Amino acid sequence: MSTGKAAKLLGVTVKTVQRWEREGRLIPVARTDSNRRLYTEEQIQEFLGLKSAQILTRQVAYCRVSSTSQKPDLANQRRVLEEFAVAKGLANVEFIEEVGGGLNFKRKRFLALMDAVGRREIKTLILAHRDRLTRFGFDWFEHYASTNGCEILVLNQERLSPEQEMVQDLMTIVHCFSSRLYGLRNYRKQLKEALKNESDPNP
Repeated sequence: MSTGKAAKLLGVTVKTVQRWEREGRLIPVARTDSNRRLYTEEQIQEFLGLKSAQILTRQVAYCRVSSTSQKPDLANQRRVLEEFAVAKGLANVEFIEEVGGGLNFKRKRFLALMDAVGRREIKTLILAHRDRLTRFGFDWFEHYASTNGCEILVLNQERLSPEQEMVQDLMTIVHCFSSRLYGLRNYRKQLKEALKNESDPNP
């Protein structure tokens, strides 16, 4: 069967099946003369059996600050989360530390973490504060994690959410929307001029 049909049976996208090949998790049994991947139904059924047998075991604590000058805050987050993990009786917790803005959804470690959640590898995700994962849209990420069997635990201590970083993010938002508003005004001006030129019989 083709990659598309295999992806449909597996309930994933074609890109996911292609990524699984690169990772060595699901190798096509053959390729066509035009280099298209081919899979067998038995192979897909076997893969589904292995996938369903996987047990979510990884427990991850994610720590983030916006800039290198906030490294002390990063160390503080980790220390508090280590204490929290011990208090909760959580063992073998992995710690991921990252420097990057909460409005930046292209953070490498953040993306790798979300990919792992999507692969149903993460059992528990621990955060010092909701905005350590993302400044906005946390409810969606919480839903995404829950859908993939991942529980998010949040300490929710305000002191673990740097005020300076929040001000910087707010300034970024204001600048972004100001730029959009300026661009919209220019667009309206250009549109009016174009309509005027079209309606003028003697340009």
